[in-house]
Amino acid sequence: MLTQSSTRVLEPADLGAALAVLDSAPVENAFVTARVQLAGLDPWRLGGEMWGWYTDGRLTSLCYSGANLVPICATPEAVRAFAERARRTGRRCSSIVGPAAPTAELWRLLEPSWGPARDVRAHQPLMVAEAPSVTVAPDPLVRRVRKDEMETIMPACVAMFTEEVGISPLSGDGGLLYQARVAELVGSGRSFARIEDGKVVFKAEIGAATRQACQIQGVWVAPEHRGRGLSETGMAAVLAYALADVAPLVSLYVNDYNAPARAAYRRVGFQEVGAFMSVLF
Repeated sequence: MLTQSSTRVLEPADLGAALAVLDSAPVENAFVTARVQLAGLDPWRLGGEMWGWYTDGRLTSLCYSGANLVPICATPEAVRAFAERARRTGRRCSSIVGPAAPTAELWRLLEPSWGPARDVRAHQPLMVAEAPSVTVAPDPLVRRVRKDEMETIMPACVAMFTEEVGISPLSGDGGLLYQARVAELVGSGRSFARIEDGKVVFKAEIGAATRQACQIQGVWVAPEHRGRGLSETGMAAVLAYALADVAPLVSLYVNDYNAPARAAYRRVGFQEVGAFMSVLF
């Protein structure tokens, strides 16, 4: 037991304390909570280390250090400690992402040694819904993607990722990891689409899911079908599935400059409750 303010890499025996911190903000922490609930704190299974910040022997803040660097319930003191550890280990992540205030401070401290970033998205509204849409009728043609439809859904997933992130997910390892992630979502019944004549018209996934909350990601409408309101009716359908089958709170975050998407999500019933920030390398 640590008796003063300090940080260390958490071990499997720290799982209960880590989950208590994660559960204190179930919407903000859904992504990391889902990983920890599935894999525990073993770095090999988790895909990275979990750093813990202790105050007077009590675990109060976390930072996931893997493909992403994610501050969790991080106080200013914890952010400084996490930044120092990250500087010492060097950049191993492809992004820093998390609640806007601690992520901004973490990036301020890391930018001199880790910068420049490829893109900084300083304000990404976090939106939540806890009831099916009462203003937008769900698209009845949006359904779960079947396991035998991987070849159909993959081009849409690649197009969405490339549009959103600015690079193709097929670079590096040829897309093996990305294809495995898409297959995982399809296999778990968390990939949804409207498919017409063998082509995806609308798609979205429930990327992170816990008992308390889940997070919709990867919303995409084929370019030739945009402007027809399909993102709204499609999202209303995915929201209904999520609330019925996954969790009582459904969240997403969106770039603040994407005014049409923000307006569409509000019409479906999502409300802004906070903001995330992403730093992309």
